[in-house]
Amino acid sequence: MRADARRNHERLLAEARRAFAEHGTDASLEDVARRAGVGIGTLYRHFPNRHALMNAVFQDALASLLTRSAELASADRPCRALVEWLRALITHAGEYRGVARALMAASHDTGSALSQCSVPLREAGSRLLSRAQAAGAVREDVSISDLLQLTNAIALAAEQAPCDPELADRLLALTLRGLKARAS
Repeated sequence: MRADARRNHERLLAEARRAFAEHGTDASLEDVARRAGVGIGTLYRHFPNRHALMNAVFQDALASLLTRSAELASADRPCRALVEWLRALITHAGEYRGVARALMAASHDTGSALSQCSVPLREAGSRLLSRAQAAGAVREDVSISDLLQLTNAIALAAEQAPCDPELADRLLALTLRGLKARAS
């Protein structure tokens, strides 16, 4: 990338982060471009659609979640490691209004730019889930797809109830009770 194009790219990302934090992921892309000091055509040359821009904005958080998954992969208590990682996912999804909804939709659309986020998360989560299942702490019929949808649903519910900061933790605790393996 040429130096001016790289500067435009970085300004667009910085303004998109601010706009998504202030107004959610439905923030006006025209406003993002204007605040970055470029035209909408420049924004679309760098990011062909909203999901591509969202994917670029979320790469730092994605890297952090993947790093944390790798750290937890050898934890002594696999179920606790899975729960810690799920909490981190919910926290991430709650950083920008609209992320949870977009990630839920992208989970079924492999053509979406956001699938570049969901595929590595699915793989990282699968490893943690498999360890918890092998330890007998999580039911065998639980899938990573279900867990990712549940975490996004919890984040979405919490987003809709900003006056209840404990909602996400309560919903996660309720979900976790349903995941536990039962003695035969």
